[in-house]
Amino acid sequence: MKTSIVPSSETRLLTQYADMLMLERGLSTATLSAYESDLRQFALWMQSQGSSLLAASRMDVMAYLSVLMEKAMNPRSAARKLSALRRFYAWLLRERMITEDPTLLIEAPKLGRALPKTLSESDVSELLAAPDTQSVLGLRDRAMLEVLYGCGLRVSEIVSLTMDSANLSEGVVRVWGKGSKERLVPMGQPACNWVRRYLRDARPDLMKGQSEYLFLSSRGRAMTRQTFWHRIKRYGQQIELSVQLSPHVIRHAFATHLVNHDADLRVVQLLLGHSDLSTTQIYTHVARQRMKSLHEEHHPRG
Repeated sequence: MKTSIVPSSETRLLTQYADMLMLERGLSTATLSAYESDLRQFALWMQSQGSSLLAASRMDVMAYLSVLMEKAMNPRSAARKLSALRRFYAWLLRERMITEDPTLLIEAPKLGRALPKTLSESDVSELLAAPDTQSVLGLRDRAMLEVLYGCGLRVSEIVSLTMDSANLSEGVVRVWGKGSKERLVPMGQPACNWVRRYLRDARPDLMKGQSEYLFLSSRGRAMTRQTFWHRIKRYGQQIELSVQLSPHVIRHAFATHLVNHDADLRVVQLLLGHSDLSTTQIYTHVARQRMKSLHEEHHPRG
């Protein structure tokens, strides 16, 4: 019978590795959790083969990836798992816990470049108007949606904003992104106005004691990523969007609409907090796709 428990020695090893990633790389809690999950899955698979993480060979890694692909796993997910294993075994090699990296010379699954799902400008306008701003929670949600779209934030960034993050008089918000990198992002007048209204008419009612966080839950605590995601999903269903809505789709809409209006790609890169311009360049493909569909729809020779 296969066990589903990672041996304590390997659990300690994974904890040590996670501590290193947090200290040296400054990775987010969500990223660390994803790495740990991927490594635990491989540890359990190795255990089912009568082996261990430290004893893994190149053939073991290839066999594991083959099993994942046989289960019809998305190639992108399999590539991510291989990336997690590569980082882990490079660290083990550096720490001299192993003498050979089993992930060397293993090619990642071939990936097509998927275009991100996005929203039209009219979709966004409809979404922003969806919350009932006569209610405390609706007013909070409207302010959060305005900031999310107006600044192109990640969900982890918006829920971690503190009271001193937003400078409403200057119209900027200070954001801590991936790798604890700080950036200043313009808010825009509509977002500033809704945040002011939220601070005046909603946040005092949500307070259950002191809190440094800007956007509070109904319990007076910082909003969680999951709660905000569910709130957004509900608004998407309410207005019957064809796209399955998530905070990241709204971030994609922010970037796509900037590019559609001829924003410089390097500026978009800075606003999004991308470390590499190649990550931002996908939005030029989104813009081209949008232009193509508009041409086909409206041009007499489309």
